[in-house]
Amino acid sequence: MITPLMDREVLDVEGLERLVEHLIGGGVHALFILGTSGETPSLSFRLRRELIAGTCKLVAGRLPVLVGVTDTSMQETLALARCAAEAGAVAVVAAPPYYFPLRQSELIHYVRALVSELPLPLVLYNIPALTKTSFEPETVRQLLDVPQIAGLKDSSRQLDYFMAVRKVTRQRPDWSLLVGFEQLLVDTIRAGGNGGVCGGANLSPRLLVELYEAAVADQPGRIEQVERALACQKAIYTVGQGAMASIRGIKCALSLCGICEDRMAEPLQSLSSEQRDQVATILRGCGREVGSRSGIRSR
Repeated sequence: MITPLMDREVLDVEGLERLVEHLIGGGVHALFILGTSGETPSLSFRLRRELIAGTCKLVAGRLPVLVGVTDTSMQETLALARCAAEAGAVAVVAAPPYYFPLRQSELIHYVRALVSELPLPLVLYNIPALTKTSFEPETVRQLLDVPQIAGLKDSSRQLDYFMAVRKVTRQRPDWSLLVGFEQLLVDTIRAGGNGGVCGGANLSPRLLVELYEAAVADQPGRIEQVERALACQKAIYTVGQGAMASIRGIKCALSLCGICEDRMAEPLQSLSSEQRDQVATILRGCGREVGSRSGIRSR
């Protein structure tokens, strides 16, 4: 889930409520907050805690809430995990601490030490492009004996990696193996994956749920139909520039649809007025209504 912001240190509270209801109404099976799409490393710890408490309160037990607790400091990670547990989350999600590249032996030691103090089950988060460290398949195998680890979310964008980890984790049928790159959702379901954590679901939750269901049911015709509908939305991801263009596009689209503000967490910047117009044109071409609240802006 993206993090709706009004300003640098101000949560868009009304937008958060609309977004949560939009996602639940779209049929998603759980919410994952404070991940990459949530711009988490750029958020203060105070704001992260406010988002955790606010989201869990709004969800009110209707869906499981998973909370990202990744940080370079183990103490801060544990503090966020305790906050998540107190708010009612069901699990926490942690990538390797970023900045210093870790050896796999160090990563294993870190995860084991972390789990020993966590108040909730842990989902590992593999996103080496941003953390410099990957959960190698052999590392995953060595961590299978930790019962508190519930699964892994893979955002490597590498199908070969996903399949190698799936082969390893078959030893733990209770593990959930999820993909973070929605373009690989169908392929990973076919490879034995359990689902996806897709940023595009912020905008079109129902379509992503339908794609998942069609993949699980192995319905090629339905898959093709949903993917055609999603192809229109994916054009929004390319309006901006840089690695975070998709988040900029999604936030802009949500603003145009009247759901929440488009403010990005600094140092990231929102799309320009001209780019915003491009997103509006794409939305209309996809049959989306750009309604009366389309003037929502953070600036």
